[in-house]
Amino acid sequence: MERTLIADTFTSLFSAQPILVRSPGRVNLIGEHTDYNDGFVLPAAINKEIVFAVAPNDLSRCRLHAYDLKESEEFDPNAFSKSKKGWANYLLGVVDQLKQQGFTLGGFDVVFGGNIPQGAGMSSSAALECGIATALNHLFDLGLDQTSIAKLSQKAENEYVGVKCGIMDQFANVFGKRNHVIRLDCRSLAYEYFPFEIEGYKIVLFDTNVSHSLASSEYNVRRQQCEEGVRLLQQHGLEIKNLRDVTLDMLVQYKSVFDEVIFRRCWYVVEENKRVEEACYFLEQGDLEAFGKKMYESHEGLSCQYEVSCPELDFLVEQTRHHEQVVGARMMGGGFGGCTINLVQEAAVEPLAAHLQQLYQQQFDRPLKVYVGDIVHGTELIRQA
Repeated sequence: MERTLIADTFTSLFSAQPILVRSPGRVNLIGEHTDYNDGFVLPAAINKEIVFAVAPNDLSRCRLHAYDLKESEEFDPNAFSKSKKGWANYLLGVVDQLKQQGFTLGGFDVVFGGNIPQGAGMSSSAALECGIATALNHLFDLGLDQTSIAKLSQKAENEYVGVKCGIMDQFANVFGKRNHVIRLDCRSLAYEYFPFEIEGYKIVLFDTNVSHSLASSEYNVRRQQCEEGVRLLQQHGLEIKNLRDVTLDMLVQYKSVFDEVIFRRCWYVVEENKRVEEACYFLEQGDLEAFGKKMYESHEGLSCQYEVSCPELDFLVEQTRHHEQVVGARMMGGGFGGCTINLVQEAAVEPLAAHLQQLYQQQFDRPLKVYVGDIVHGTELIRQA
């Protein structure tokens, strides 16, 4: 329905037949805040999406329309600056990256809209970036491969939007595979698919309805703290590039050179990388219970050591510990709001959701949103013009 609506709106606004591209949100089962430390993550594309309708025009202008916001923006693809509309900068950033790489784009028109909740930690930003990059790649026959699309989308967010995100969100968006999770080495971009056909269980997201903006949150601060930890270890003769190269033994040995906060940040990241490896082993063994325990451990680290959780997230995770039908839960995404991700027995999803919605409303006087997700393919062209 959404796809048809976007296409029809495009035709109504611009009197042309567009190509259609769908670009999904993503979940991350485990491995949080490890990506910008060149570590390991375990994401997947999920069935929430942004749909783009795109076509070239005969103008030296690009016209953008955000269907859900009922807002528009227009710019010259050869000379433009940042927009006052936040959403537009994710698209402008991609055009800027293409320009830096030597591509010349003609004018084009875009209508986009979708159902990825903003601020819920499902990375609507990566969906915007990779979706428009994929559309322009098809539209202007740029010859970009999937890795190039992920990398330039990440750079668009780093350099144009100003959020120093790692590669995970964009990689998961582009390389997503139905019923599989991706173990991604964020240093080499080597990746491996692990089957995630969890028969009898569902991925359930509980949305705190507490929104955050990564650009103005503590996200960049955490990154700086990790870099400081690496710098301190390098000063003591350790040949390391980042926390990916650090072991727990190293941290213990040099604990005296850290202040307490930097030490806790580094300890979390090093442990989380180990958890991803262990979690993948449990998936191979078909041991979902052990996998779920790693999710709980991840949340404890994020809350107590990395300190990117919040009372709402902690409350939701704690409540699931009393339910045998939940094998794992943790906060997901940048933090300070957004969703918890839960592995729940399918028969228990509705009663659990109803129970938590009531408790959450009583505790925080705020509604709890619930999303039940399926793992899907990554960004793709779904209709030629």
